[in-house]
Order: sequence, then structure tokens, then C-alpha cells
Amino acid sequence: MKFLDEAKVWVKAGDGGDGAVAFRREKFLEFGGPDGGDGGKGGDVVAEAVEGLNTLIDYRYTQHFRARKGGNGAGGNRTGAHAPDVVLKVPVGTQILAEDRRTLIADLTAPGQRVVIARGGDGGFGNAHYKSSTNRAPRRADKGWPGEERWIWLRLKLIADAGLIGLPNAGKSTFLAAVSAARPKIADYPFTTLHPQLGVVRLGSGEEFVLADIPGLIEGAHEGAGLGDRFLGHVERCAVLLHLVDGTQPDVAKAYRTVRAELAGYGHGLAEKPEIVALNKVDAMTPQARTSRRRALERAAGRQVMLISGATGEGVPEVLRAVADMVAAERRRRAAAQPAPAMPPSATGPAR
Repeated sequence: MKFLDEAKVWVKAGDGGDGAVAFRREKFLEFGGPDGGDGGKGGDVVAEAVEGLNTLIDYRYTQHFRARKGGNGAGGNRTGAHAPDVVLKVPVGTQILAEDRRTLIADLTAPGQRVVIARGGDGGFGNAHYKSSTNRAPRRADKGWPGEERWIWLRLKLIADAGLIGLPNAGKSTFLAAVSAARPKIADYPFTTLHPQLGVVRLGSGEEFVLADIPGLIEGAHEGAGLGDRFLGHVERCAVLLHLVDGTQPDVAKAYRTVRAELAGYGHGLAEKPEIVALNKVDAMTPQARTSRRRALERAAGRQVMLISGATGEGVPEVLRAVADMVAAERRRRAAAQPAPAMPPSATGPAR
């Protein structure tokens, strides 16, 4: 299945049904009054987050969604039927934006979350609605109200606990394949990864977290160079960033600063996220190169650097433990930030 993280769609809610003009006519009823019913409500267009989806490819070729009109009213005070809703099923983590691509309408971050993005029109009143003591035989009935219509953007931001960042060929895909069941494309040339990949990392203690691998960044990515920074949105929700630096290149400090500059240029708080820095591919380095390049990277990053090899597994358990600890700490922080449920009122009433 192809990966698509942005789609533009047009939605149109159903119009309301028309009210009816009708009068009661029965054999032994001399003065039958007005009994025209109201129209039914038009269908809404609803977006729902569902599990099992990780792409918006369904909305590439089907871009127009229209709900049905409500049923018209009828005699006998019969109200028209309400039209069914049209439901757009989207992956968890999908944002719904207005046509300007800046105004956020909804952010669906949990399975089962629903939001009405176009509301159906109300049904028109039938003539029974307008009867009164001074207007015994109204012949007025209203048309149904039109439903809302709009263009919207669907933008997917994958839900992951940790994100892999680095230059192309830093070994991110190899690392993801080594620590999870994901099978990304791996080759010895840059930009092997063309779209984000997700993998579930399970530790021996029963802990697990979701790790996201995004295409590599190059200098000028926030200005559109290479694949640009359009995939950085997929690590905006991550609790921690794992920054892999290729240890086989001569200037590891420059490689680190390049990626950090692109994070700062992108914004959205990525540069302030907790970060773990790891010097990768140490299996292809001499002991002297390990020591010198680790020191150079620590001076550039201002923090401790871990040594790993995605190919041989050296240092990988220690890195995963550090990532899992940061993810667990963020989960505890978010749980503590949630408001406590309201206490139900006492059945016995207040104390006297």
C-alpha cells in the first residue's frame, strides 16, 4: 500500500428536507386543520479516527463526499426522515485543516474520536407549525436549510513514542529493522527511505514503544532541499528523538549541526524535544576513530554520546533502555497533567 500523508477533499452536508402544506380531510370531520409535517435533517459529514490505518491513500482518488438530503414532510403531521451521516474513516493522528492549511479544525489522536466537519441543514417547517388562533389555515411551508460545504485538508501525523532523525545513510532503517519487526528498504545509497516507517520495539521487561523512522534530512531541507522537511510532522508528537550520526564520515560534528539546524528551521518545538545522540556504525571504525569522533560529537552536542551498531547490535540494548525510560517519563507526565474525574454528588446530600 502506498503511503500518503496529505489529501485535499471536498465535503458537502445534506440539505434539510422541505416542509409540507397539507390539510386534514376526513369524511366525518367537517373542519380539518393544517397537518403538514416538517422536513427531515440533512446528513452530516463526520471524520472518525479508526485503528488499522496508517495512510490517507483512500482519499487520493476519491475526493468528493456528499451527504443525502433529508426527507420531505408529509400530511398527517409526518416529519421527513433524517438522512444518514457520511463518515470519513481516517488514521489515528490525522489533523483536519481548513482550506488555508493553517486553521486547525480537529486533531484526532485517539481511536473512535469523531468530529462533524460539515453539518447538515435543518428541515423546513410544515404548515402545521404556523397554525394559530388567528391563522387557522396557513399555507406557508419552508424549504429545508442548505447543508455546509467546504474544502478541507487531511494531514496525517503518525502516532509514535520516539522518532529517528539524522542525515541520509545514517543507518536509521538498519536500526529500525534490528530493533523491531518493521522491514524498511535498506541500501548503500542516500534517500533509501522515501516515506516514514513505524516499528514496535519490545523490551525484555515487557515494555514497548513505537519508533518512527523518517527520511533523512540534508542542509536546506526546511527550504525544500532534498525531500524537504514535510515528514518532520510525523515526529512532532514523539516524546524523544533518537539522533543517529554516521560514525564513518570524517566530520561528525558538522553532520550533527546540520540536522539540528533543520529542526530549528522547521520549528513546532522539535528543537526543544529531549534528544539522545548515538554514534552509529562503530563496527566499521577503528578504536582511535571511535574515541576521537565521539569526543568531537560530544563537544558539538553538549551531552553524552552513545556508541551503537545497528548491524551488529553493539550498544543497541543500552540505547533502547534510555529511550524507553524517557518515553515512560513522558507518559507519566501526560497522565499527571490530565484533569482528575469529577466526584459524583453525595447520595445523602450535604451534612447538616
